[in-house]
Amino acid sequence: QAHLVESGGGLVQPGGSLTLSCAASGFTFSNAVMSWYRQPPGNKRELVARIGTLGGNTHYADSVKGRFTISRDNAKNMMSLQMSSLKLQDSAMYLCHAVIAGNLYWGQGIQVTVSS
Repeated sequence: QAHLVESGGGLVQPGGSLTLSCAASGFTFSNAVMSWYRQPPGNKRELVARIGTLGGNTHYADSVKGRFTISRDNAKNMMSLQMSSLKLQDSAMYLCHAVIAGNLYWGQGIQVTVSS
């Protein structure tokens, strides 16, 4: 059974940095296209960043380009999202997402709050 667990969220001041991690289990992680999504309160879920199976072929939402970096470690079944220069509008629930063999999996999400 696929399982995705996010960690590393919390409260950070504007301009600060935070790194999120996603631990995967129950599937062949190296075969999955991995993504981070976020959902601010009262808004729809949006793609933040995506990374291909080998760690290349990354894609970022325009709103985070140059500030966020997605990466993965297939040996450890882990994905990360380094976030810097955080803005108030980055506050949201961040969710880990995996696509493998046509199946979609979601983590439970973790809260990131950017506030002074």
